[in-house]
Amino acid sequence: MRTARLTGSGTDSVVLVAHGSRDPRAAAATRALVRAVSAARPGTPVLASWLDHTRPGPAEVLRSLASAGHPRAVLVPLLLTAAYHRRVDIPAAVAAAREAGPPIAVRVTDVLGPTGGAVDSGLLAALDRRLGEAGPGRYDALVLAAAGTRDPAARCSVGRVAAALGDRLGLPIRVSYASAAPPDTAAAVARLRAGGARRVAVSAYFLAPGLFHDAVAAAARDAGAVAVADPLTDAPELADLVLRRVDAGAAPVTWRDDAGDHAA
Repeated sequence: MRTARLTGSGTDSVVLVAHGSRDPRAAAATRALVRAVSAARPGTPVLASWLDHTRPGPAEVLRSLASAGHPRAVLVPLLLTAAYHRRVDIPAAVAAAREAGPPIAVRVTDVLGPTGGAVDSGLLAALDRRLGEAGPGRYDALVLAAAGTRDPAARCSVGRVAAALGDRLGLPIRVSYASAAPPDTAAAVARLRAGGARRVAVSAYFLAPGLFHDAVAAAARDAGAVAVADPLTDAPELADLVLRRVDAGAAPVTWRDDAGDHAA
């Protein structure tokens, strides 16, 4: 990452912020999404950052952009729920970037998952795409497998995605989690099979590959699932969703200048 070589322009820079993982495949997936977003929006600087395990962090990227003369940046959380990382870690990173160095206006968008009642059609289309790539033929039932969270509101948002995906495909669907909350994927698959579903597929509510997705895939197949979808990674519908988050402009802008901190 060589953000210092960028030069300022009138175009808002886009900074994608991923969770981060020790698994190098996760960082590779984020970089692939950066390339897809860049290709869809030529001329816009699009940069990757991570909250943990991989550098650079979002504060480092924002400071580099400011030093290079970029007046504004839009930060997009590559998160599927608006849980702790969106509420705490990302605002802390923006605050750290504002504490020193040249001023830069920073706008933080909504996460990629649902933030209200509606589930984005592009997110559903990306899940549908990966499920279609997982194997031929029709399925009798689905499991939406997510990473897991202790946050009840975040779990409700996963449930809304599952319900919307089930409606889109006309199939019964259950939610499972890789950690932090029951049921696990094996239990969800077994429950559907016990109810008479012969061909159960697993839709992966993951942005990137890693140990959680590996564990979900292994457990699903051991429980009798006939297909397990890959993570969303750089699906074109996901890149489009990122850009629609950038263009939405719903979140307040905050910045630092010589007169102090401001919001608009």
